Amino acid sequence: MTITVHHLEHSRSLRILWLLEELGVDYQIKTYARDPKTMRAPPELAQIHALGRAPVVDDDGLVLAESGAIIEHFVEAEGRLRPTDTEARTLYRFWLHYAEGSAMPPLLVQLIADRLKVAPVPFFLRPVVRGVAKKIEDLYSGPELRRHLGFIEQSLGECPYFVGEEFSGADIQMLYPVLGGLRRGVVSMPKTKAWLGRIEERPAYKRAVERGGPAMPS
Repeated sequence: MTITVHHLEHSRSLRILWLLEELGVDYQIKTYARDPKTMRAPPELAQIHALGRAPVVDDDGLVLAESGAIIEHFVEAEGRLRPTDTEARTLYRFWLHYAEGSAMPPLLVQLIADRLKVAPVPFFLRPVVRGVAKKIEDLYSGPELRRHLGFIEQSLGECPYFVGEEFSGADIQMLYPVLGGLRRGVVSMPKTKAWLGRIEERPAYKRAVERGGPAMPS
């Protein structure tokens, strides 16, 4: 069996490298650089999967996309990194879907608003563009970020990991919402910072970063 991870630098595909390192599964890695002007994925990725995004995994001819689906695929195949208790399994499934379905959208909208504030536009349009960006932040991304980041912090208040006492695939999936949220600094998140500290000390995480580079540019 041959597993190839098509890995885009500074992207969510680091989660898949980390997952496979945790599972001890052998894999190959093909790394792609972002376009230096647009920071988008190169067109070559569209030859692997029609969406042209990372992560994409070729598991012995089966092409898989979307981080949550890939995590579920390998976790179920290996029978590890997931709880067996029914209640905990429900919570585990929630975090797998919550990460991209609810937590990431306001972070991405805020990123767009931030870029609008510094976009190269004619001087007479700058007040309009910046006004639009501020409206987006005031009415949507700001309140939503405070709501979701507060929820994440509260959820880690009594347990070391997202599904209780044991590390699981849910922790892998939640990496990017946590990193993005901590960078924003809109709410105090000491418990979340402690979680990230535990994560970054895991040998499998360190190996993934060694092979694929850091999760985000510095």
